[in-house]
Amino acid sequence: MKSSETLVTIKVSVETWIATALLHCDNPQRGDFTINEIVERALKENLNGRLRPGVRIHATLHCVANFAPNPARYRMLFSTGRSTRRLFRPGDSYDPGREGGKILPEVVEVPEEYRYLLDWYHSEYAGIGSKQAPKSSILALRGLGRDIWDGEDADSYVARLREGWK
Repeated sequence: MKSSETLVTIKVSVETWIATALLHCDNPQRGDFTINEIVERALKENLNGRLRPGVRIHATLHCVANFAPNPARYRMLFSTGRSTRRLFRPGDSYDPGREGGKILPEVVEVPEEYRYLLDWYHSEYAGIGSKQAPKSSILALRGLGRDIWDGEDADSYVARLREGWK
């Protein structure tokens, strides 16, 4: 069992992220893991003295970027199938309702013995497969520039822009 300070301070989302990151580190040849594997790894790490039921729901839904938020907006995991997950990477598509959601735990949220995983994520994992510029989802453009013509119909807006043209 981990220290009592860890037992009090670690969030379920952070516990889920740590379990998934450890699976990636231990199995670099694998692209994803089942929800059961993530839950079992969290149980093995025993960060809170017991497995909290919230780990499963975080791996299933709350932390999954490409699902609608319900209610959490985390983007820590990415669904690769019905019951398979991997860590989220920059450039992955995500539900627009999760815009701005946390991708990684804060350093202070991660127990000291697991902080190396944050460095590993940035230096090794996040760059995998991103030799090209990351592809952003077209959905990220939703609402862009809305303030420019807010309250004005499209024809009036275009007519106003064309004023003074010869």
